[in-house]
Amino acid sequence: MSKGTFVLAAGGTGGHLFPAQALAEELNRRGYAVHLMTDERVRDYGKSFPAAETHVVPSATLSLSRPWLVPGRALRLYGGYRAARAILKRVKPLAVIGFGGYPSFPPIMAAARLKIPSCVHDQNAVMGRANRVLAKWADAVASSFPTLLGLPEEARSKLTFTGNPVRDIALKEKGAPYPAFDTFNLLVFGGSQGAQFFGDFMPKVFAAMTAEERAGIRLTQQVRAENMEAASAAFTAMGLDAELAPFFMDMPKRIANAHLVVCRSGASTIAELGVIGRPAVMVPLPHALDNDQLRNAESFAAAGAGWVHPQASLEPRGFAQFLTSLRSQQGQLQQAAAAALKHGKPDAAQRLADLAEKLAGK
Repeated sequence: MSKGTFVLAAGGTGGHLFPAQALAEELNRRGYAVHLMTDERVRDYGKSFPAAETHVVPSATLSLSRPWLVPGRALRLYGGYRAARAILKRVKPLAVIGFGGYPSFPPIMAAARLKIPSCVHDQNAVMGRANRVLAKWADAVASSFPTLLGLPEEARSKLTFTGNPVRDIALKEKGAPYPAFDTFNLLVFGGSQGAQFFGDFMPKVFAAMTAEERAGIRLTQQVRAENMEAASAAFTAMGLDAELAPFFMDMPKRIANAHLVVCRSGASTIAELGVIGRPAVMVPLPHALDNDQLRNAESFAAAGAGWVHPQASLEPRGFAQFLTSLRSQQGQLQQAAAAALKHGKPDAAQRLADLAEKLAGK
């Protein structure tokens, strides 16, 4: 029999849903039921989410850059608030935990109105815009990084550093032994936008290497479907050992098998790299709001776990030389892997679950 129910609210992208899933897995282990409130994108990213029920709640951004859209979006958010309020009154959760994105807005606001304890968790080193507003209404704020930029002054007393929860599939690879250097295993991925950039850029990087520099590299790369044929043809022509796919279901296993990762620096990526313990060359998404990916990457690099390369300054030959040089420094790669492991917080889901239970009076 369930000990009670928690409602988790998250935007429907992997960056928001993955840490919510990790908390849901931990709460399930503790005997609680979980309901998820999110948006339509859950169909792509939430297939393995362990929720008793998933509720798609209307939401919208309130960007002032296009003021003529604000009234319609405000009405949609109000509709989401009313829907969330009705669900919460029926479910009667012990607490509501939000993970950012505008779909978390209606549930947290409804929880505040109904006097249900609530918490917002921010995955990034810079607080998201929705969470900045919600922090004033929530009873607690949890952060993934020791320093959380953008936290409103009046919410600082609510802050608890938990780390960013990672899913069980990643925890299975926690502290995996660093691979032997029989081949050089290079993993390249970056989500939808990152896959587009890396799919265009990495063939040029390998083309800038000599055949001797490419020898012994085993590449695993996420490539969008529309770029697959061109990238595959380019790598085949170079004689490069490459495995390409639009999406890898076993990404944590592939991180564990890698000597080096080239990636974007979303919060879940940084968290999984830290838990598994792998060094990374990070190319932050250049147009991310508030430069959150850059701040995430800088935190990881400052720990000695990786290197930051802004996209605007990248050029194929220079990056090829950097990768070739780094590949030859096996000791430095192993030291960076150890530093990544120290940066990781494998108990983040447990710490966040402790906070959720504390809010619920358990």
